[in-house]
Amino acid sequence: MYRHFIGERFMGHGWKGARGRGQQAEAPSADDAAAWFAGRLPDDWFTGPPEVSVDREEIIVIGELPALQDEFTDDAERAAVVAGRIARFREQTRETRMQIARQAEHRYQRKVAWGVRLGDAQEVFTTLSVPVMTRLRQPERKVLDTLVDAGVARSRSEALAWCVRLVGEHAEEWLAELREAMQAVDDLRSRGPQL
Repeated sequence: MYRHFIGERFMGHGWKGARGRGQQAEAPSADDAAAWFAGRLPDDWFTGPPEVSVDREEIIVIGELPALQDEFTDDAERAAVVAGRIARFREQTRETRMQIARQAEHRYQRKVAWGVRLGDAQEVFTTLSVPVMTRLRQPERKVLDTLVDAGVARSRSEALAWCVRLVGEHAEEWLAELREAMQAVDDLRSRGPQL
């Protein structure tokens, strides 16, 4: 019993009902998260509904700030104004964002991260970095070690994250189809007989 409790504490989530050692309980569905945030956020924050991305641990909310109307002498001046606008938004909305995040975390049992987009610039203020454990055989370890030895990554962990990002960039269409297929299976399962 004590070991189970320690496992939950190390997970850092604290959600009730965790199963087994270090396993997190199934979080409630967040299918309506985009609509909930669109309805909950102040109307004057963003130019339209925010982009809401959800996974098992986190919800990321990214909104578009109003476009800059000023003329700039060069790219450095424009970048400075963009950085200032983003910093101002972050400071002025911090308390309200924290309050909304607490409500969303209670509702969806996931952490909430915030970000903004202004023109070509995008900044996410805080986001989770979740450890993922895996077992790799020598051929896979050699791939990671080559990336480390070549200076692409500083560690095997960073090299693995790099590989995941690369696959995500090049397989986005396939991953989107896979997600749609998984959603269809979930829909069929929910319409089936209940035990």
